[in-house]
Amino acid sequence: MKTYFFRLLVVIISATLWVVLSGCTSSPSSRFYILSPLATTGPETKPLSDERCLSLAVGPIKIPDYLDRPQIVTRVAQDEFALADFDRWAGSLKDNLTRVLADNLSVFLCTKTILLFPWVGGIPIDYRIEVEVIRMDGSLGGNVTLQAWWIIFSGDKKQILLTRKSNVTEVTGSKDYKSLVSAESRALEKLSREIAEAIRPLAKPS
Repeated sequence: MKTYFFRLLVVIISATLWVVLSGCTSSPSSRFYILSPLATTGPETKPLSDERCLSLAVGPIKIPDYLDRPQIVTRVAQDEFALADFDRWAGSLKDNLTRVLADNLSVFLCTKTILLFPWVGGIPIDYRIEVEVIRMDGSLGGNVTLQAWWIIFSGDKKQILLTRKSNVTEVTGSKDYKSLVSAESRALEKLSREIAEAIRPLAKPS
């Protein structure tokens, strides 16, 4: 009888230790993020009262290979990157960039229609905007840098109206991924404003 109880005690202790050790070695849950459009609007973001309302097509937006992955990328040195273990993009970063840029442009400009790449033909377009992101990364607790070439085409894409390179820097403020992504959203907001300010004079009657 003593042998039976001793074996039972060993089994209970072993099972308890297994549960405790399993809990200690389990991986943390992944966290998912998206870039966000303008959170609020104010007088500085409203279209001018005499501004012509436009139909825009946004895309394609190209991103470098090092960003085209689920993990959020940070820069730990000039020529070294790190991939987050548990902090990831909630979907395609390229699609997220396209949607946020379009949302921001709809705030800065008077828009009738905004089409996202790839779009279906047949809808008259005033201007097409294509963007190639060169860099969009930063360090936790440091700065975020967004560098991009962008082109404004005529609606039929037969004419390049403007091409420009933007270089935007934002401070993250805190050493966490939420602050990093928020800073990237603010950098994209500044890029959106630059594009909107370039479109506005093109749309004025000659």
